[in-house]
Amino acid sequence: MKLQKMFFIVSVVFLLVSSVVIVVSAGDFDWIRDINIRAEADPLGFRARLATRFKIGDAQINAVLSNVERPADAYMVFRFGEMSGKPTGYVIERYRSEKGKGWGALAKSLGIKPGSKEFHALKRGNDLYDEKDKGKDKGKGKSKDKGKRKGKGRD
Repeated sequence: MKLQKMFFIVSVVFLLVSSVVIVVSAGDFDWIRDINIRAEADPLGFRARLATRFKIGDAQINAVLSNVERPADAYMVFRFGEMSGKPTGYVIERYRSEKGKGWGALAKSLGIKPGSKEFHALKRGNDLYDEKDKGKDKGKGKSKDKGKRKGKGRD
């Protein structure tokens, strides 16, 4: 009887831990869905963002988009290439062979440590669509001191 109780408790604990891991893992790369929705709604805008972000031309964008399943996968290919220092063609080869194993497996196959700060930052979000408009007022001359600053050339 005690053995059955122990087995039951271990089973319940295992199920609870498993469901927590699944819920936590589900949050990884959840922004990818958003990129796919935006890219499908505005394909030209998506291409322009890729070109600007990665400093690449249309030919390279077309080559990658024709070799991946979804638009966000193209972003990941370019991003992993950047992180690993590997050429895009090589990343696409690894993408094809590691497909279905997850982004962590692909990163690892490219020499990117899945536990690294960069990889964890990538899991949390992308830098293609920045909702915060960082630096929106940069360079507009706005300052709190209303021109009362003293320094070189000012009295």
